[in-house]
Amino acid sequence: MKKLLLFFNFLVIGAALTFAQGTAGTNAKFEYRSLIDMPTAGILQKGYVGVTSDVLPQGTLIEKLEVGVFDNISFGISYGGVDVIGAGSPNWYKLPGVNIRYRVINETVAFPAVTLGFDSQGKGEYFDSTSRYAVKSPGFFGAVSKNFEFMGYLSLHGTVNYSLENKDGDDFLNLMIGAEKTIGTSVSLIGEYNFAFNDNSTRYYGSGNGYLNVGVRWAIGNGFTLGFDLRDLLDNKKWSPSSADRAIRLEYIKSIF
Repeated sequence: MKKLLLFFNFLVIGAALTFAQGTAGTNAKFEYRSLIDMPTAGILQKGYVGVTSDVLPQGTLIEKLEVGVFDNISFGISYGGVDVIGAGSPNWYKLPGVNIRYRVINETVAFPAVTLGFDSQGKGEYFDSTSRYAVKSPGFFGAVSKNFEFMGYLSLHGTVNYSLENKDGDDFLNLMIGAEKTIGTSVSLIGEYNFAFNDNSTRYYGSGNGYLNVGVRWAIGNGFTLGFDLRDLLDNKKWSPSSADRAIRLEYIKSIF
């Protein structure tokens, strides 16, 4: 049943390709709710539904469904597992992830947008011994985002978060920063740095370098965005694969009215 649902999801996303702007480039119609792993102050507009697929190393697949339920409030659920793609039996996550976000302040000329939220979906393998994902979920977060006109658009983002995955002994507030630069009407370059203050004091997970991720986003259809990411360029993680890895993101946003 789970495989059938995932297959149906890919069919829905693939169907979007037949309708030729997503979240990338100067003609973007929608905001980023996250860059790569980092939450932003972006929010899904009321009356819209977003479906996101993250394809990560070790055959990891994470599907997320988001809905803009009210003005400046969106809600979502996600689910996935390791070894979903490839041979062998999938190792599904025990629980689905949930995320909710509320935009407290809308962006103006003088002030950034400010959003408060919660997201329990981590990424990669889930370690039962310490009740955490390889890449911790954001947990409770506050995010600010500001856009500037600079050879197209330049967007700057900052996030403070507190993950509930703290049984490994790393129980600290964390900081992330990121940016997006548009390249033409339909392509954007993105980058983020996770200081990983909550993932740097154990001998099993982070090395203390933080997580540096970069990516490209291409809006190839009406509401459809394709992304390619290079993750952990500073080789922070200690689990396999221990070097920088690659990931693909597929996103489709559509009005339900």
